[in-house]
Amino acid sequence: MCVIEPSPVVETRRLALRAPRPQDVSRLASLANDPDIARMTLRMPHPYSIDDAETFVLGVAGQDPARAATFLIEHEDHGPVGVIGLFEDSDPAPEVGYWIGRPFWGRGYATEALQGSLVWAAKRWKRRALVAGHFTDNPASGRVLEKAGFLYTGEVRRGFSKARSDEAQTRRMVWLA
Repeated sequence: MCVIEPSPVVETRRLALRAPRPQDVSRLASLANDPDIARMTLRMPHPYSIDDAETFVLGVAGQDPARAATFLIEHEDHGPVGVIGLFEDSDPAPEVGYWIGRPFWGRGYATEALQGSLVWAAKRWKRRALVAGHFTDNPASGRVLEKAGFLYTGEVRRGFSKARSDEAQTRRMVWLA
């Protein structure tokens, strides 16, 4: 017998972190199709189309839950406001990445979602460490990570940003449970 585990839902004070669904595609495409959001990520293209959002939702549905968890960040009044994901990569600890739609910047949603996902990762995945990074020209993301308890490692890496079509320097950080 095959048992399919339901997608987790992480609840915080104002947010629910849940799997993105097909009905979220148009909202995701609308929020993500912002050059100032895409240029602060490695993997997000710009422009960001409905097809990109559909591919994203399908990709999340096909993730190995032991190696990755991607959540739509849903506000109780505003609906979807962004995305946060945790995934295993080449680093010894899983990495976390996130973005918030421009209309919702400066409201603490990224910090709240990050804190909720850290609690989930520690309890569900039994992770004692996570890594993250932010582009050197995105200090606001660094502040979000600091508020959630991440510390700078002193390492700066170059990574290729799809939206920039160029490399960007990334300041690396670590969170220890």
